[in-house]
Amino acid sequence: MRCGAGDVPRSGPARTQVQRLRRSRQCDTGPADHPYVRRPRHRAGSGGQWQDRHRQPARRTANRLPDGRDPFMTELYQHRARKRFGQNFLHDAGVIDKILRAIRAKPEDRLLEIGPGQGALTEGLLNSDARLDVVELDKDLIPILNSQFAGKPNFNLHQGDALKFDFNSLGAEPRSLRVVGNLPYNISTPLIFHLLQNASLIRDMHFMLQKEVVERLAAGPGGGDWGRLSIMVQYHCRVEHLFNVGPGAFNPPPKVDSAIVRLVPHETLPHPAKDHRLLERVVREAFNQRRKTLRNTLKLLLSSDDITAAGVDGSLRPEQLDLAAFVRLADKLGEKAVAE
Repeated sequence: MRCGAGDVPRSGPARTQVQRLRRSRQCDTGPADHPYVRRPRHRAGSGGQWQDRHRQPARRTANRLPDGRDPFMTELYQHRARKRFGQNFLHDAGVIDKILRAIRAKPEDRLLEIGPGQGALTEGLLNSDARLDVVELDKDLIPILNSQFAGKPNFNLHQGDALKFDFNSLGAEPRSLRVVGNLPYNISTPLIFHLLQNASLIRDMHFMLQKEVVERLAAGPGGGDWGRLSIMVQYHCRVEHLFNVGPGAFNPPPKVDSAIVRLVPHETLPHPAKDHRLLERVVREAFNQRRKTLRNTLKLLLSSDDITAAGVDGSLRPEQLDLAAFVRLADKLGEKAVAE
């Protein structure tokens, strides 16, 4: 007896589909790699008997895959990457292992994974025996993740938008959270800024990002990559560009190269501003017209005399200033506001 095309399960986590999938696998006698496809048949000789041209002896399959997952659940949950979520699923085992070695998770760690996708990094993180909280936006991925990891005592899944997630709700101690993520490239910058608002909770962050973004994060003064993102992230964190990752490590492959970055929040800010909101304002205003001199780009905020009083040359362009100089300009703006 062979099963028809109608026995192929539809997408979704329904228990009945899992049961039908198991029954259909049991009654199939064709090759293991195509168990649900009806094979073409032809008549042989004058007897008119139907024969299966591709018929092979029945093969038994293991109850579980080598990594321990249920093969029925794995086949049931075939999830296509969604462009609107910026999904590119990491599948290269060598890259996954390299990331896990860079993180070096320990049992006493508090881990937070953002955007686990199909769980490429999740399993390795759980194997460290550290407590792992996972935040995933795509509701269709929730049953996939639960089917693989819900039995793990150190696994906690949160369905929601990481851009709106309250990290204080995790009850983590100060400087204890270790954040990991293959971040959707279309929201990576606002998500990093959202995390920096909770920098006091975070010990370190390891992210897969677009290579161009990582280069901007790690840039120094004087280059074209030095800008608002570089300054504001380096104000809060030490930045390390760890290694690059090619498009072939993902499914579907993105059109850009990727890179792994490590962000470590400073225990003590090296250049503390009196008001970091004024620092953000000065930096944003300066880089809105990055090819102009400071005395022109900041003229709505500070006069030439104010810029000079802050120990900054007003004839320079924004990309020529280091973080400390921008902090002095922000403090001067604060003093000016108080005086007025």
